[in-house]
Amino acid sequence: MKVLSFDEGFSRMAALCSVSEHCESEIREKLQKVGMCDADIVRIIDALYDAGYLDTARYCRAFARDKLRFAHWGRVKIQQALRMKGLPESDVRKALSALDEELGDEYRSILKEALEQKARSLGMHLTDGCDEEAEWAAEEEDEEEGCVTSERYARRQKLIRFAASRGFTMDEILSLLS
Repeated sequence: MKVLSFDEGFSRMAALCSVSEHCESEIREKLQKVGMCDADIVRIIDALYDAGYLDTARYCRAFARDKLRFAHWGRVKIQQALRMKGLPESDVRKALSALDEELGDEYRSILKEALEQKARSLGMHLTDGCDEEAEWAAEEEDEEEGCVTSERYARRQKLIRFAASRGFTMDEILSLLS
């Protein structure tokens, strides 16, 4: 494997960053994989920041927006993923605040859509009542009332676990399942 020079490493990483947002840890990992020394990695990363190719605040905003819209992640999972990348806590908080401002009601509708899809896979459906509360009902009925209730409870728990694994808070989940 050929070790890259500083100029080659910088130009490759600049090209990569000009196509899509990347964070410092991703760039560091890519440069380490090609065998660059730590001193050159630090110089390249500093040069990328100076040239405007790397920006942690911009990366956090783009990451949060994309993970919500395309992967349907909740705030908790987005926040944890950004922390795992070693990004500054202030940038993470700002990105999540910007997410609230930009998307507002879309956040709740993404959770509702994900829950509806999962509910269908469990043989349930979401029916909206006259008020804001949603009623979850089983599509198949059983003759014993206790059996139906315990089955609905088990399915509801599966929905809660599913939404929690996607990074939505219990308050957000229960507000839709109430």
